[in-house]
Amino acid sequence: MGEFKILSTIKSPEDVKKISEDKIPQLCTEIREKLVEVVSLNGGHLSPNLGVVELTVALHRCFDFPRDSIVWDVGHQSYTHKLLTGRYSQFDTLRLRGGISGFPKREESIYDDFNTGHSSTSISAAFGIANAKLLSGDSSHTVAVIGDGSFTGGMAYEAMNCSGRFNKNFIVILNDNKMSISKNVGAVPRYLTTVRIQPWYIRVKNFTEHALSRLPVLGKPIKYVLKRSKSKLKNVVYKNTLFDCFGYTYLGPIDGHNVEELENALSVAKKENSPVLIHVVTKKGKGYQPAEDNPGEFHGIGKFDIDTGEPISSHKGFSAEFGKYMTELAETDDKLCAITAAMANGTGLKDFSKSYKDRFFDVGIAEEHAVTFGCGLAAKGMRPVFAVYSTFLQRSYDQLIHDAALGNLHLVLAVDRAGIVGSDGETHQGVFDVSMLNTIPRATIFSPTYFDGLKSSLYNALYYCEGLAVVRYPRGGELYKPEDFGEESVDYNYFGSGVNENLIVTYGRLFSYAAKAREALAESGIKTDILKLCRIKPINPKAIKLAARYKNVWFFEEGVKNGGIARNFADLINVHGFAGKYHIKAVDDTFIKQMSVSEALESLKLDSQGMVEVITRDLKANEKKT
Repeated sequence: MGEFKILSTIKSPEDVKKISEDKIPQLCTEIREKLVEVVSLNGGHLSPNLGVVELTVALHRCFDFPRDSIVWDVGHQSYTHKLLTGRYSQFDTLRLRGGISGFPKREESIYDDFNTGHSSTSISAAFGIANAKLLSGDSSHTVAVIGDGSFTGGMAYEAMNCSGRFNKNFIVILNDNKMSISKNVGAVPRYLTTVRIQPWYIRVKNFTEHALSRLPVLGKPIKYVLKRSKSKLKNVVYKNTLFDCFGYTYLGPIDGHNVEELENALSVAKKENSPVLIHVVTKKGKGYQPAEDNPGEFHGIGKFDIDTGEPISSHKGFSAEFGKYMTELAETDDKLCAITAAMANGTGLKDFSKSYKDRFFDVGIAEEHAVTFGCGLAAKGMRPVFAVYSTFLQRSYDQLIHDAALGNLHLVLAVDRAGIVGSDGETHQGVFDVSMLNTIPRATIFSPTYFDGLKSSLYNALYYCEGLAVVRYPRGGELYKPEDFGEESVDYNYFGSGVNENLIVTYGRLFSYAAKAREALAESGIKTDILKLCRIKPINPKAIKLAARYKNVWFFEEGVKNGGIARNFADLINVHGFAGKYHIKAVDDTFIKQMSVSEALESLKLDSQGMVEVITRDLKANEKKT
């Protein structure tokens, strides 16, 4: 545990303003030590937060929060903001159940102006806040902090286009660390690089401003005039910037680890009578060598050893298995293509990207584009697989219907992190994909439980399905597997004697919990069978007929009840003459807060003990009625 002599005294942004300039470096050091300490124990987004320490300190010294407003794009870089806004004493609870969130939450603090968790939304939200202030006569400032990775998402440009004519008190800070999660790709990073590689302009500008500031009487007025006419010099150097074209006053590039330079830029921006974009260059992972060396690995990380940077627990997961199998398939299938939205490492495609560069496409943080781009590949005979986290797939619903399904184009979705994901909380839980995809005509959805099922599902999706095909799988690795069970079919597997009155129906990793629940129920004299679905859309009619024979059926689903598979299944067995009792346990019209996966499943009664309790309770209730 480090000593935090300065940081521990900060109760609000007003305390940050009171710190003398010579103490600022020590404050930044303490912040970094606290970030590393807590994230090593709780997991979280480390390298993005290490990169914005000085920027966050400068913001809190220059602005009057919460009167002024700040919106953090994605929000995974807001840890320092939390430390400086009265949450130091709670910071050890970061991402834990009942603790503070790893993302901005309006209900958590008056200093969090907007809930965020997904990319490219900050400028839109901040512009809405700025307009609300204008309408109510509030002249305070509104700031959006957005990374260069988030600038690969189209929504950012929609907001830039809309906000370029706004009068004043609206500032966008572009945090340029040359990375999102995977290495940035595309025209925007290349453009920002051309801006960054004009160092003589910055040196001349800084030298001139410094010299003029020291001249008596006339120095500052001349400096101000030059600032107002700087566009002429910039046009010579940069031939005008993209941001100028949108109507923004461009300031930068600014050293994002120099608090004095940042404060100067922010002070200038506050005086402008137009929207301002400040281009800040930072180093992702700064101050902790393992994170500097591997910023992608430390973007989002579990518990790790502070001294070595090594993860404390490491196990083979579905993402790695998916990536390995994709690489194997690509050896013999030259039409197989892989698409990712800035998540090559997270989705397991790192090796594929190296082995088959021509058939690997990282489109940036642009899930909508990824789907339609994949449809274009499919239209000309390629076999595209778009690997995407469940929570981010939500952004592409229109494209899945309009571009993929309507055209019956053969696009395969590899939906990673399906189901509960844990400590990232509400914005990242993968519980909506099934309900969303279930509404799309002709779509085929697989949800395997084990690695063998993942491989067979992916193979079937690629080579036996038409149109939109989906393979979804959870975060982490395989769970409990009964010795006498084999995941043999991509349609469904039946596990039981066939002579019992009680049936559990489920899919995905919940089968592992159901298998343990079955064993526990047997010890108390309750005999159950299990129907494990693998292809959850369309459901095999034989599975429906099998379930319709039972007296009691429980469906456990790690997803939302509305539009889920459980309700479809209920309709189908009723059509086949089911006369028994049917029960659904799923995520019922709620968002799941941050907690570990095991804690979430327990709270939802979707773990083995919860299943035992639900089934025992329902059977007792049935006995009372009869």
